[in-house]
Parts: sequence; C-alpha cells; structure tokens
Amino acid sequence: MKLLLDQNLSYRLVRPLAEVFPGSSQVSLLEMGNASDKYIWEYAKKENFSIVTLDADFQEYSLLYQSPPLVIWLRCGNQPRQIILEKLLQHQEIIKQAANDESVWCVEVY
Repeated sequence: MKLLLDQNLSYRLVRPLAEVFPGSSQVSLLEMGNASDKYIWEYAKKENFSIVTLDADFQEYSLLYQSPPLVIWLRCGNQPRQIILEKLLQHQEIIKQAANDESVWCVEVY
C-alpha cells in the first residue's frame, strides 16, 4: 500500500514512511503542487494511492465518489513532521485494513 501525501504535508515524510508504506510520495514530488484536488483524486485512484491529508476536502470527495482512493484524514491539525509520522505509524494496521475493505472510504486519525 502506498500513500500520497497532500500538499500541506512535508515531502520529508516520504522516506521514513517507505519501510511501512513502500512507493509512497507527496504531490510536490510528483509535480502536482498546483494541481486541483479533483486532479489529485483522479491521479491517486489511477495509480493506486491512498491520500493522506489534513483537510476536509478529500473526505468530502470520499462521500461523493466513494473509494478508491482511500482517504486518511489527519484530524490533529498542523503538527511537527515527527508527530505526523508517529500518528501514521501508530495507525498503520488500521490504515492497511481499511485499504483492503471496499466499504471504508475514509479513516480519521486523531
């Protein structure tokens, strides 16, 4: 399973996440820094990414368009990179289970 980190999350998270979520990336690394949410959604769907975001926008897309892609909505607000990393790693099993369950469209991480 691979994660696509939204623009509001640091590209520096990609490397430490690689062991648990190989193939992960961040939108700026894929030259989509100015892309619309809809474009990112379609890209994630096509390339089999789960989207990680701090914004409600992708959660709303998940309600409209369902899954895939899975949305991992970080409900912790802006936090230092290390805190975001810890939250994703602490919830890795839940995230992976959700990715394999077509009835789950969004995982909220607090």
